[in-house]
Amino acid sequence: MALRLKAAALLLGLSLCAVTLPLQAADFFARMAALPAAGTTPLHHQLKLLAPEATPQALRMAAQALSCADPNAERLALIDFSRSSNKPRLWVFDLEHHQLLFKELVSHGKGSGNALATAFSNTPDSHQSSLGLFRTMNSYYGRNGYSLRLDGLEPDVNDQAFDRAIVIHGADYVSESFIADNGRLGRSHGCPAVNAEVINPLIDSLKDEQYVFAYYPDEEWLATSAYPSCGAAQSQHLAQR
Repeated sequence: MALRLKAAALLLGLSLCAVTLPLQAADFFARMAALPAAGTTPLHHQLKLLAPEATPQALRMAAQALSCADPNAERLALIDFSRSSNKPRLWVFDLEHHQLLFKELVSHGKGSGNALATAFSNTPDSHQSSLGLFRTMNSYYGRNGYSLRLDGLEPDVNDQAFDRAIVIHGADYVSESFIADNGRLGRSHGCPAVNAEVINPLIDSLKDEQYVFAYYPDEEWLATSAYPSCGAAQSQHLAQR
């Protein structure tokens, strides 16, 4: 009888091990998958986890630019102009709490293209969107309602944003219903306009010394932009450590 009880206990122990070991292995591999790849900065890894739909290069360059400009920034908005305007292409990240706050449709300028943006400018009255890194300024109420001023940080790329009145604002032409009726999102005079229903909390999450990064694979900008290349040097240093 005692022998049978010992055998039963042994079989039970083996069964529990058979269940526990795969669970432990699954947990181990899940934790390994969550770790940054070699040469990937923690910020880049964080953005990839929170916005997997964004273009990989957009995420990498946004992380590099912010690491260069302000490694201690609390909030970042990424606009991925390489995606169709008919898809969400603006993400707002709470970097301090590792959260995605918004994932939204966003317009581009009339001069930049139709459903797809392909042309960008820093020139007044071009009605084109601008690329690069912006620092947010104050919020205010203007002709487009609640709006957020942007300070372009890249010379000859977006540093005319304030004078051009390039701001984040709400618009009724930024909605799924507008896309359904017109085949594409509405367009602005160069401003990154978002759905009017989310404009207030979105602006409040970004105003006063936060950052916006607008991406498109423009060869000239990629070759000359100082912020991503500065951050790239930091990433290379990390990979060599």
